[in-house]
Parts: sequence; structure tokens; C-alpha cells
Amino acid sequence: MSTVEKVKGPASYFPSIEKTYGKPVGHWFEVLGSREGLKHGEQVAFLKAEHGLGHGHANALVAHFRRGGR
Repeated sequence: MSTVEKVKGPASYFPSIEKTYGKPVGHWFEVLGSREGLKHGEQVAFLKAEHGLGHGHANALVAHFRRGGR
């Protein structure tokens, strides 16, 4: 039996986000920090429209960011 816990929630997307877009998730949190005044859906739409992220990846980043993850 493995003692390593599987990552769950939005963070489970992070390896795929880093591989797909070639930037660490910290970069995306900085980008979101420049748009903190927007609502969740507006931040997702911003990442999709301005940076070409897919909906699932953008939503995972925003959800984690808005929970205080940076």
C-alpha cells in the first residue's frame, strides 16, 4: 500500500497546466493577482480570452487562487 496521498481538487490540474502552457502555476497566480477585482467567472474568461487557457485549467487556477492559494 502506498503512503503517498493523491492530490485532489484544483491542484490536481497543476502538472498538466504547467506542461501544457510551459509556465509554473505561480505565474498564473501573479496574472490573477492583477485581476483580483473580477468575479470568479470573469477571471476564468480573462484567462481563456487573453492567455488561451482551456476552461478546466482556467477554472482550477481561479478556484485555487480565490481560496487563498498562491
